[in-house]
Amino acid sequence: MARIRIDLPEQFGFSTELPIYLSHINYGNHLDNALLLTLVSEARSRFFHSLGYQELDVEGLGIVVSDAAVQYRSEAHHGETMRVAMQATDFNKYGFDLVWQMNDVATDREVARGKTGIVFFDYDARQIASVPFAFARRVGGTSA
Repeated sequence: MARIRIDLPEQFGFSTELPIYLSHINYGNHLDNALLLTLVSEARSRFFHSLGYQELDVEGLGIVVSDAAVQYRSEAHHGETMRVAMQATDFNKYGFDLVWQMNDVATDREVARGKTGIVFFDYDARQIASVPFAFARRVGGTSA
């Protein structure tokens, strides 16, 4: 079976640190695979906040996650702190990919990498919407 391969950008424009809590740990005594996405969601929220936005108000539009892909690279354990770095890439008319990498702060060991498809959504009209020009300009993207 073919494996997911996620290529990382040369540099990331945003990063944040998140601790691994006991509640993130599964029966294997490491970070639960599903809860890793919870940490990525928190980092995504912080990414938008760092730009002055909230996920429900990006130039008047909200966002929805359209898809997600993850490559797990190593275990993470309770008490470790993760650095999640993110970069907006591959813009199209309605959204972009938010590529991310998670590393242990103390050792720089890569724990996971992935990308999350983001689509802009007009919650009042209940339909997808074009990428706001001001947002694309701000993060270095161009909308198709």
